[in-house]
Amino acid sequence: MKSELSAAQWFKSRRSGASKDCVEVAFLETGRVGVRDSKNPSGPALVFTPGQWTAFTASVGSGAFER
Repeated sequence: MKSELSAAQWFKSRRSGASKDCVEVAFLETGRVGVRDSKNPSGPALVFTPGQWTAFTASVGSGAFER
């Protein structure tokens, strides 16, 4: 997985502004999706399958994680 992440092109949302409290996302060559903390780019990253990523983003969009 490390080699999969080494070539990743990371980005964060345009809505994140100047804050460093963001996550970064990378669409990997394998079709999977990487997510990491923008404050710690050399730290650990989560990697999701396409189905997991779709389910996660759909849940976020529907408000499932609202406090």
